[in-house]
Amino acid sequence: MSIDGISRHKTTATGAEAGRPVISGVNHMVSAGHYLAATAAFEVLEAGGNAIDAGVAGGIALSVVQSELVNFAGVAPIIVREGSSGTVKSISGLGWWPRAMTPTLFRDHHGGEIPHGLLRTVVPAAPDAWILALRKYGTMSFGDVAGAAIRLARQGFVMYPLMAELIATFEEEYSRWPSSAAVYLPGGRAPRVGERFVQADLANTLQYMADQEAAASGDRDAGLVAARDAFYRGDIAQAIDRFHAENGGLLTLADLAEYASEIEDTPRVTFRGVDVHGCGAWSQGPSLLQIFRMLDSGDVAAYGHNTADYLHTFVEIVKLAFADRHAYLGDPRFVAPPVERLLSEAYARERLARIDPGRAFHGLPVEGGYVDPRLPAVPERRLDPTPPSLDTSYICVVDRWGNSFSATPSDVSYDTPVIPGTGLSISSRGSQSWADPDHPSSVRPRKRPRLTPNPALAVSQDGRVIPFGTPGGDVQAQAMAQVLMNLLAFQMSPQQAVEAPRFGSYSFPDSFEPHDFRPGRLHLEAGVGPEVGAELLARGHDVNWWPDLTWRAGSVCLIDSHDGVHAGAADPRRPCYAIGW
Repeated sequence: MSIDGISRHKTTATGAEAGRPVISGVNHMVSAGHYLAATAAFEVLEAGGNAIDAGVAGGIALSVVQSELVNFAGVAPIIVREGSSGTVKSISGLGWWPRAMTPTLFRDHHGGEIPHGLLRTVVPAAPDAWILALRKYGTMSFGDVAGAAIRLARQGFVMYPLMAELIATFEEEYSRWPSSAAVYLPGGRAPRVGERFVQADLANTLQYMADQEAAASGDRDAGLVAARDAFYRGDIAQAIDRFHAENGGLLTLADLAEYASEIEDTPRVTFRGVDVHGCGAWSQGPSLLQIFRMLDSGDVAAYGHNTADYLHTFVEIVKLAFADRHAYLGDPRFVAPPVERLLSEAYARERLARIDPGRAFHGLPVEGGYVDPRLPAVPERRLDPTPPSLDTSYICVVDRWGNSFSATPSDVSYDTPVIPGTGLSISSRGSQSWADPDHPSSVRPRKRPRLTPNPALAVSQDGRVIPFGTPGGDVQAQAMAQVLMNLLAFQMSPQQAVEAPRFGSYSFPDSFEPHDFRPGRLHLEAGVGPEVGAELLARGHDVNWWPDLTWRAGSVCLIDSHDGVHAGAADPRRPCYAIGW
């Protein structure tokens, strides 16, 4: 049977047999967005490292084997749970705008848009976040955990279909800058599947940091500080500063030297008997938690998995949460997002009362906070039927000591130039700010954009721990909520929960510049079924079909750890793999 030529997925609404097995173990487990990153993390675990050591190793490896989606000089939000105390903390891993940025620069000089190139650069945060995680929670050196990434960059790895597709898709953008073309278009063209892909400059950058660490006098911590300083104060910083100065960028040595990631308490809500921890209002983490709160308060699971009533209500909840995201969320150092209220039971019930069971919201259901002046004129816009969800990867790890690690490293390399001689595209996460000075995530010196990457971690009273996350931009929170719902409400196995058919709503301003708005747009994977799709169309959803297991629907990795057994699941929508024993 087919839907407009798209074959249906074999997984049923009740969670039929998954296409991949659940990977189980009693010692340690990793699930990551690429099999080589999972291998890098597993090797560290086997060498005696803990979950944090392994997570950092795998995260850095992702910035090599998925460098079109993840940059070592990008972002890396992290959530860590210490096994000894049960304490859960986040590491922001998100940079801020340079001091030279002005609140009205893009409005006054770029037509209200944030252009591709150096001007969307914020301070690179990932190196600091990785090293901070090692200093605070790890046991190994930077050189130890970066070893696999250095080998993969220097010796190369076999180009695989998704990376080849994405580099080819953005070949024109890569060709705009000679330094980017030299890395991503070797020989003057996009690399092909099966060819060896080498990133020698990136290998040298990582090796330089490891060498500075090894040359430092003092203890392990002094070595980690030296590795960090090599990036933020040493030769790497000098190269970044020089390139920006010569090419109209704003990032300086002073911006790099004064950056520091923050370790914070995590906001959380209770969902299906577990406490779900997310990241702060500098990300869309509170929106994910708000979705969980409304799903629980509305007992949405009672409608039955992927029925029309279930999907309609779920989609409307996403719209409500993302309307509040647009109205309120931004860097808490500059705005005051009402996170406690947004996550309260009372507010969830208030928002749920807005849902019409027979009719979809077409616009953006906003009552307070920032109201986008563009939105009243936008609902008639008809944009491409398959909006992109590029950026990001994910890794989670648990170890034999009860430590858990959840991280969503990111930043694409096609929209900003590689710094010559480094192999690095410096964080272009400024694309998730707004040129409008009144927006809660507006451009401002030392202000952070509102980040889509938002790792999560669920913990129950009886010791069950579930780190989980995904790439996918605005689809991230939607995919994560669907998968945890599958796991906890519908009792699917971890792999069934990951593989079950998904939806993706786009009925809100996109988090990425130019922040396009697709009112009512809803994408369904083919496995949802034509009857359900027809009913949603009748309720006013602008239904579009995805093929089964599309990478655009996110790519969730998770580990379900309970009673000493770790069950790992990896999404076949991208080259994800789980490894453990």
